[in-house]
Amino acid sequence: AIGHRIVQGGDRYTKSVLVTEKVVKDVEELAPLAPLHNPAHLMGYRACLKVVGPDVPQVFVFDTSFHSTMPPKAYMYAVPYEYYEKYAVRRYGFHGTSHKFVSHRVADKMGKDIEDLKIITCHLGNGSSIAAVDHGKVIDTSMGFTPLDGFMMGTRSGGVDPSVVTFIMKKLNLTPDEMDNILNKQSGVNAISGVSSDDRDICAAQNAGNERAILAHEMQAYEIAKYIGSYIAAMNGVDAIVFTGGIGENGFWLRSKICSYLGYMGVHINEALNQATVKGAEAELTDPEDKVRVF
Repeated sequence: AIGHRIVQGGDRYTKSVLVTEKVVKDVEELAPLAPLHNPAHLMGYRACLKVVGPDVPQVFVFDTSFHSTMPPKAYMYAVPYEYYEKYAVRRYGFHGTSHKFVSHRVADKMGKDIEDLKIITCHLGNGSSIAAVDHGKVIDTSMGFTPLDGFMMGTRSGGVDPSVVTFIMKKLNLTPDEMDNILNKQSGVNAISGVSSDDRDICAAQNAGNERAILAHEMQAYEIAKYIGSYIAAMNGVDAIVFTGGIGENGFWLRSKICSYLGYMGVHINEALNQATVKGAEAELTDPEDKVRVF
């Protein structure tokens, strides 16, 4: 069998499926919601089909599926309701495959059933998102209608006042596509630091005293901590926080800074363990007596 990660499954797919003609048609119809991704995914599927033929099963794993348990109060936007009815404008969430895996993995590490836990999963990389997993089900997540929403990322702005977008478009006489390119590819940590979208470069610049690199990291940690705090409120508590993704796994400085904002919730990490946990190593960063466990 061959598996394909599909970024956008809309609200049609809540789990992985065997690929059929109908599934392909659905993914094509959802392309306007992920114009850079879904068509490319289908190219990959068709290329595999040519090589292995129709007798080898292929499976589509949807990035949005794990987030399909969000309630309307979390996924709806406060814009005219007809936009949801006509154009499917709503929060979908992404990185679902990662959020599902790490939440279940943490439950295993804790020796508990995921249905008994409240977990916040932080997928931090060049693209980043956070999810609130309450008793095994996602109740909210930071990415929205597209992967642009949420907090600042490598080259993506994350959430901004919508009026900033229209203000800049008018000032610079930009088209929607030009503005979209700025928000997706010319913003985020790269724009604030003026250095790079690669966190290794930002760390080097920060260590050299670059004030904008320092600001970029401070903004990033602050925004992430705010999301975690809001999800603790949404779930009325938290049992575990987990960091994954390239930055989540290697950025011990970021993990430490984020957790420093959460001391009021009993979040404390062992700094020796934190600094020793890099390069994909799995570890718990908290001590046995700590109320909230961090991985």
